[in-house]
Amino acid sequence: MNAKPPIYLFLLLIIVSPMGIDIYLPAFPQIADSLQTPLSNIQVTITLFLAALGIGQLIAGPLADRYGRKPLIIAGLMLYIASSTVAALSQQIEMLWLTRIFQGLGTCAVSVSVMSGVRDSYSSERTASIYSYINGVICVIPALAPFVGGWLSETWNWRATFYFMTGYALLIGIISLWRLPETRPENTVCSAKLIHWAQYKPILHNSIFQFNSGLVMLAMAIIIAFVSIAPIRLMVELNLNPTSFSIWFGSNAIINILASFIAPIAIRKLGKTKALQLAITMCSCAALLILLLSHIAHPFAFMGPIFVASTGFCLILGICCSSALAPFSKRAGTAASLLGFFQMAGASALVGLVNLLPMASLHIMAIVMALPLAWFIFYKKDVTLKVYDK
Repeated sequence: MNAKPPIYLFLLLIIVSPMGIDIYLPAFPQIADSLQTPLSNIQVTITLFLAALGIGQLIAGPLADRYGRKPLIIAGLMLYIASSTVAALSQQIEMLWLTRIFQGLGTCAVSVSVMSGVRDSYSSERTASIYSYINGVICVIPALAPFVGGWLSETWNWRATFYFMTGYALLIGIISLWRLPETRPENTVCSAKLIHWAQYKPILHNSIFQFNSGLVMLAMAIIIAFVSIAPIRLMVELNLNPTSFSIWFGSNAIINILASFIAPIAIRKLGKTKALQLAITMCSCAALLILLLSHIAHPFAFMGPIFVASTGFCLILGICCSSALAPFSKRAGTAASLLGFFQMAGASALVGLVNLLPMASLHIMAIVMALPLAWFIFYKKDVTLKVYDK
């Protein structure tokens, strides 16, 4: 039997994902000035990273099954290192866009392999607790990374944030070469083709999956829109410095952590259907609030509605992720990869399209916050069944 990898290594590896999103946010205005491009073009770097992260999920799983978890982790880290280095050297926005796509693909390879490695190495009981640790890391890093990024960009410049990503991935890569064993089971079955489109057809035609994956995508779009709009609203329009931005931005990560603990209690007390209605109501109220408070030039007028929507986001994910996968006990992996595709790539594409609208950033945020309600109304007749309350 293969040796079990140390849990701390899984946690260190998964950090490349949230760090790739959050560490350079305080440097958005600097990057725009340096590359002489509008801030809207810098927002696209978030969308491209997350879209690549989502699209890559369709192929990363089969690659990990065919070639092993460790080779894919090392390959992903090498791609992450190379793209981060080139990003730091970028002189045009187009080059930065391209490097962010490759960063997203490298991140996807690492993340999928880590999740597979945990499942390979530990019992189902132990796996649940390790996934909780991983989710905890994913929630905590957005609260810490902007402080590091703000300090790096103020002490040196925005390029230092990408060099930091390079250095971190290089260090973790060396540790992985030394300490990470291969975990792929010897009896792993690999298909001749990496992607079989036919295997996704019955999942896509399932109304339970359609309803829940749609809500997961729209809820994730709220977070992606917030991440891309926050630097503009807080640092450019409200003139916050990188440290103040990091405090306000990081506070939402704390709200997410608290909400992730509260969500299971609310779902248990209310039931899935009522809890989902509450979550969608919170997102809709947040949309209304952000419009009503748009004339107030204070960070809380922006972040208050975000806190409300983020709590709704945690409830939606807790309910709809499990409900979307519930009908597919025999194809859980395929369904999960498709759900991940919609959650990341679908949400990123949606935010990218909405950002093209000729309107203020707060109005765009309000539209995205209201989309879960529109989806809920569209599917209203069978909601109780589709959230899998039984």
